[in-house]
Amino acid sequence: MLDDSLKSQLQSYLQNLRHPIRLVASLDETDKSQELHQLLRDIAALSDKVSVDTTGNDARKPSFVVAKEGESRGVRFAAIPMGHEFTSLVLALLWTGGHPPKVEPAVLEQIKHIDTHLKFEVYMSLSCHNCPDVVQAATLMAVFNPKIETTVIDGALNQAEVENRQVMAVPMVFMNDQVFGSGRMSLEEIVGKLDVNAAAREAVKLTEKEAFDVLVVGGGPAGAAAAVYAARKGIRVGVVAERFGGQVNDTMGIENYISVLETDGPKFAAAMEAQVRQYEVDIMNLQRVEKLVPAERAGEFIQVRTENGGVLKARSVILSTGARWRNVNVPGEQTYKNKGVAYCPHCDGPLFKGKRVAVIGGGNSGVEAAIDLAGVVAHVTLIEYADALKADAILVSKLKSLPNVDIVLNAQTTEITGDGQRVNGLRFKDRQSLEEISVPLEGVFVQIGLVPNTEFLKGTLELSRFGEIVVDDKCHTNIPGVFAAGDATTVPYKQIVIAAGEGAKAALSAFDHLIRSPLITQEMAEFSEA
Repeated sequence: MLDDSLKSQLQSYLQNLRHPIRLVASLDETDKSQELHQLLRDIAALSDKVSVDTTGNDARKPSFVVAKEGESRGVRFAAIPMGHEFTSLVLALLWTGGHPPKVEPAVLEQIKHIDTHLKFEVYMSLSCHNCPDVVQAATLMAVFNPKIETTVIDGALNQAEVENRQVMAVPMVFMNDQVFGSGRMSLEEIVGKLDVNAAAREAVKLTEKEAFDVLVVGGGPAGAAAAVYAARKGIRVGVVAERFGGQVNDTMGIENYISVLETDGPKFAAAMEAQVRQYEVDIMNLQRVEKLVPAERAGEFIQVRTENGGVLKARSVILSTGARWRNVNVPGEQTYKNKGVAYCPHCDGPLFKGKRVAVIGGGNSGVEAAIDLAGVVAHVTLIEYADALKADAILVSKLKSLPNVDIVLNAQTTEITGDGQRVNGLRFKDRQSLEEISVPLEGVFVQIGLVPNTEFLKGTLELSRFGEIVVDDKCHTNIPGVFAAGDATTVPYKQIVIAAGEGAKAALSAFDHLIRSPLITQEMAEFSEA
């Protein structure tokens, strides 16, 4: 089950176990149960602190519990956690065996003090690169609080259950049999949702912070580069971000970043954060900015206000808020989001195994999604508004070679239909004949580009007609002391490497602005805050 390389790595990790653990398996006669049994035996053979018990009688088969020796409770995997979830399995083993997690002590204390019985069920797919964060968060909570129960469920392995619960996007989390959340969530986000007073406490902490020389809004490639370049100048730098890494977290393969032969989005985002932290930058993650308040006069601080009521102050601000997937904006899209309407083929594709889906969009992302899905689903219909696909020729050639793909050009999507519970079709208008055509299917993947995250800036600074922040060649906006970089700006070609370069440029421009500006005296600061 495990190759020699994985066995060697896992054996070294298992040396960190401080006390014995048991892997309690619930099995039947299926091939998947035998596969799981072999995996558990392979793990147990690598450490004398791990044993396998096949007396489990859980209704989900195959499944297993990672439990402390002498206990029956623990984290349950209704899965064979390989692929992206192998790391989740390793962490479950280590944490259950007493190895401490790399978590902020305050967050761990919050988890330990939750005094309510909670049952988490996390649906994931092994090909989902967004799922491990959620799986690992729920796993850690169950290990460190006996009142919390966590079951991790592979949707592809438990399709009847997925159908019954209408899980059509992963990760999907149920708490006490009710939907708790979907999509990528960090441990801090989950704990924050459980701790209703956390937002108010965090707002006070933000407001009490000293003013920054450079405050970066957004933690994607542009924001990370800006933070590193600014911090290297020896000045006080902060990053306030809704999700550090930004859209990079949702990118599967990165093969065109110079000097990095190949990586994936989550790894790239983690590396960015590690480098930023190396410079002691104050990272304020999971904070949504709702307003930018420019300085009214020279010598005053610019203010950045967060959704939870916090107010951050800075001598200069770099906006790098990035972009998000564009909605197709037709009836049914919002109604059936996560009920057949999806945006990540890597994450949600396995949930549509053997079904019919459509991909809206004929650019590189749309064609790549159709190629990816064609290997999993029964049939793919690619819908493109223009009269030709806009993707690279090599991708188009590959797409056209697939027997279970139809390409429809000159098609304007008009509606995503459903039965009230889930998607059952898509309607489009032939732009030549004006005929309305219905396509019966079970899933729709939207891949039509990006929209900048700049709504909170409307009426504050100059935006293009597409909502992008207007910048000059040195990343200046029309507001003194405010700079911008990355996908949220008018700079063409939305690429990671370009965003990083623009972030570095913005930081250098911000520093140039600072050295030419008078220092803000205590009297000025008090006037600005009044």
